[in-house]
Amino acid sequence: MQSQAEVKIGDQEVKHAQQSEFVSFTVAGQAFCLKITQIREIRRWSPVTILPHAPVDVLGVMNLRGAVIPIYDLSARFGLEQTEASERNVVIVVAVNNKPVGLLAESVSEIISINPEEIQDTPQVDSRHTMEYIQGIISHDETMVRIINLDAVISVPEQGLS
Repeated sequence: MQSQAEVKIGDQEVKHAQQSEFVSFTVAGQAFCLKITQIREIRRWSPVTILPHAPVDVLGVMNLRGAVIPIYDLSARFGLEQTEASERNVVIVVAVNNKPVGLLAESVSEIISINPEEIQDTPQVDSRHTMEYIQGIISHDETMVRIINLDAVISVPEQGLS
């Protein structure tokens, strides 16, 4: 969500910078975020139905009001340790190409409002996945919060699960 305020001072219109809003959350003890407009809902963890021969980062499927959606372990997806899912975890429901997908995270932290100019580029590293998965970095309260490129993290062939 972006907002822009215009204030008229004398004959001049002064535009304040647009604010982008992100929901930050924790995965493997690390801070990540998504644009607030990408998130459909956040729900508590509940057990999933395991799919045979699914990739290690696909935990299974969940029934969400009659729709069967795949649940991804973001930690495993990012090459970090697998998450031991428990009732303390959350599932962030997002839409990728208009299909619902669940993302397992440890917890949701806060909503961050920031000027787009304050978003830093992802540093050049020797990893194609890092460059594709992370759109940018926000320095917030002495923490580096990575902005996830949802379309890269959940690629088109894998969406056939839902």
